[in-house]
Amino acid sequence: MDEPASPVVDLADAVVVDGARLAAIGPYDELAATYGARARVRAWDGVLTPGGYEPDGAAYLEATYHPDPREADALGSEPLTGRALAALDMPDTRWGASARRGLQRLLAAGTTAVTGPFTRPAVRTAVQRSGLRVLPGPGPEPRPRALAVGGPADFAVFGADGACLVTVLDGRLVFRRR
Repeated sequence: MDEPASPVVDLADAVVVDGARLAAIGPYDELAATYGARARVRAWDGVLTPGGYEPDGAAYLEATYHPDPREADALGSEPLTGRALAALDMPDTRWGASARRGLQRLLAAGTTAVTGPFTRPAVRTAVQRSGLRVLPGPGPEPRPRALAVGGPADFAVFGADGACLVTVLDGRLVFRRR
């Protein structure tokens, strides 16, 4: 006899996280009644969703410079590509710092997975340390689309204004809007 499939949902009111995995998904009242005092509750006034996926992750982090706020007077605050990027001296340490700032932007947008591979060592290290899931390049590979019991505790919460309030990777809160 086949085992029943784990519940899979695109949107949920609440999740129960056990380590890096989702232990339960469903309406908040039901989960609160079941897990009660055993659970640490965090409530955000928003919509709980699977995390986002950035299919151009490698280009966003390896072919784009994310300026340091201290460079805003000279470079502005928006990412640089093309000629503006080519004009910069970009040693490996600068690529690593740029990648970390780019990763912060991705997490602030609710992203939990990116497409690789990452060829620059400093960028690859920054991505590995971030906890973002790295998916293979273009192709029919499955993308993160739904929350599932037993699946990774990767999700985001978005407010009524569409802005990301929270991003969670492997059950760890990695971004919280202030």
